[in-house]
Amino acid sequence: MAALAGESELMESCRDLTWWRGADHGWHIEWRDGPGAADIAAVLARHVHDPGCPGALVTRSGPATAGNATLDVMGVPFVLRAVDPVRRERFPGRAGLRRLGEALDTTRRTTSRHPWEILLGG
Repeated sequence: MAALAGESELMESCRDLTWWRGADHGWHIEWRDGPGAADIAAVLARHVHDPGCPGALVTRSGPATAGNATLDVMGVPFVLRAVDPVRRERFPGRAGLRRLGEALDTTRRTTSRHPWEILLGG
């Protein structure tokens, strides 16, 4: 998750992001919407590197698709699963994609109360 922390737009575009330790002592990461699993695998491969270590620290353990990807990151298995993925090419075209920003937008009127109104008792 630290390797993806710099990709704020990518991370904020995912709904229901969750991760857990699997029975295989690897990590399973799952999200709704957002980029496909192959896109996340490519981002991880680009960010996880060590100049003092020859070779790649991230290797694919199988085929990577929009829905699933299996990686080996420094000897630890990772299973990435995108539920209802949205292609990553759509993100740069949508200026200011921020779910939190939309939730806190006070200029947009809705029939229901905003989350911050509920929180503040308004």
